Amino acid sequence: MEKTLKGALIEYGSDFLGPIPNVVVFQFNPEKMSRTIEIPPRPVNATTRETSQAGEPPYERFTVDAQFSAADQRNSGNPIGLTMGVGPQLAALEAMVYPVQTEGGAIGAVVDAIGSLLGGSSANPVLPIPRVQSPKILFVWGLTRVVPVIIETMTINEVQYDSMLNPEEASVTIGLAVITPCNCCDDQIAQGALQYTQMMQDTLATVNLANTIAAVVDLIPF
Repeated sequence: MEKTLKGALIEYGSDFLGPIPNVVVFQFNPEKMSRTIEIPPRPVNATTRETSQAGEPPYERFTVDAQFSAADQRNSGNPIGLTMGVGPQLAALEAMVYPVQTEGGAIGAVVDAIGSLLGGSSANPVLPIPRVQSPKILFVWGLTRVVPVIIETMTINEVQYDSMLNPEEASVTIGLAVITPCNCCDDQIAQGALQYTQMMQDTLATVNLANTIAAVVDLIPF
């Protein structure tokens, strides 16, 4: 059976090889994703006829609808699903919106204990640790799109609850904007992700040219 890749939001620090503060893997890949490419106006005026002059570079926005359910965890006896529902996934997403400066206290110890009980594995990895700066986030979607983003909007719809009022089902609409790190900053991860994604897009465009070259030749009358 062919393995299906999962989309994910990955929060990272200055050293990607160090501890990853927060990872949310989409439990179910969204069935659709809206993409908008914002094109800033070109710098032309009444005395300029150079319409090909480029302005600010375009930037891209995404809107994804993520679904979360504790049903599978409850059916398998997973203690996180049984005691917290989808609360951990929602909390991890919310943590990507603003910095978290608390250390978790007793709750952190409980989560560590449950993680040890599970052998450090989970169908929906959630690894929060204290943070004191704005989150740096990568949006990973397949093998051709890994981009640094900021979360602009987040709408959480909790559908049903258990007896302790933990949400068992939730849908989350997430608005993302691709960011371009400044040339003088040290965010090599973001810069590398953008370069990789641009390389993959250029490759896909070249593949498309190979598929359409015959049709282009037929269109040219000379």
